[in-house]
Amino acid sequence: MNPNVLATKLQSVLQKAKDVSDEEKLYRYNGVLYPRLVCPEDHLKALENMEAREDDVMLVAYPKCGFNWMVGVVRKIITEATGMKTESKMPPLIEFFGPDVLEVMRNTPSPRFLGTHLHPDNIPASFHAKKTKIVVIFRNPKDTLVSFYHFSNNNPPDFTTAAPLGLWPNEHRVKLTQQGDCGCFGICLSPSGASKSQRRPVTLRHQDTVPWGSYFDHALAWEERMEDPNVLIVTYEELKQVKQVAEGSTFTAMKESSASSHGTLGNVVFRKGEVGDWRNHFTPEQSKEMDDAFNKHLAGTRLGAKLNYQLHCQ
Repeated sequence: MNPNVLATKLQSVLQKAKDVSDEEKLYRYNGVLYPRLVCPEDHLKALENMEAREDDVMLVAYPKCGFNWMVGVVRKIITEATGMKTESKMPPLIEFFGPDVLEVMRNTPSPRFLGTHLHPDNIPASFHAKKTKIVVIFRNPKDTLVSFYHFSNNNPPDFTTAAPLGLWPNEHRVKLTQQGDCGCFGICLSPSGASKSQRRPVTLRHQDTVPWGSYFDHALAWEERMEDPNVLIVTYEELKQVKQVAEGSTFTAMKESSASSHGTLGNVVFRKGEVGDWRNHFTPEQSKEMDDAFNKHLAGTRLGAKLNYQLHCQ
């Protein structure tokens, strides 16, 4: 989608948000919560009939697992491989495509680069039928939660739904700091530098009460697909260690150019990009709660091993 078109759409979303109650801003589709203002139900219903191609490239990530950084990396790979520079620098999230945009996509030349935060069960079936190449990026849950926390609290105050565009109700912004309601994990975090007395441990809950659903639900669903030869799962931590990543594709480079690619959301989307920043936020009690949740859901799984939890989260 053209950046100017998306910017116009965001302004329209902000205007509509003023007339929509909090209860109406979220809805469930196939059991998963989604933000009605940026991906309304007619978008997801239209996606059911989206025709995938064998040479499509689909990038998938749970929110705040490194999607926007990986978008830049994949675009550069496609440009190097085909000599074709993609027009839009904005995240190509298919759930934001209405029926009119999907019509345009049908006439878009190959290779098409697409992306999504959708739960794997909600990705259009044609992508599996056509054996489309799917790249999935995951990040350790502690750093994902910290990134989600800052992303939600640092967004423009009038934005009105949750990740990935940083749209979150003002009431939810307060809940994150005062009531510990970070629905994807259910842990309350405090800003870096907060005193120990200001950090309050709360019970970790396996929830699906934020848009795009639970981190662990996504992880377990992709665990079941790890044998699929058309699915490649990489981790944020692995990418940080790849020294061969082109200079222009590093996190720092992406952050420096984010004003042109993401406008006023640049500094929100690209914050630190560090591995291990969770240590500046978690109390020992919260860290143990996440350890227990990881052990309950992902210990002994192939994806759990790939996340190298002992190294990055202990």
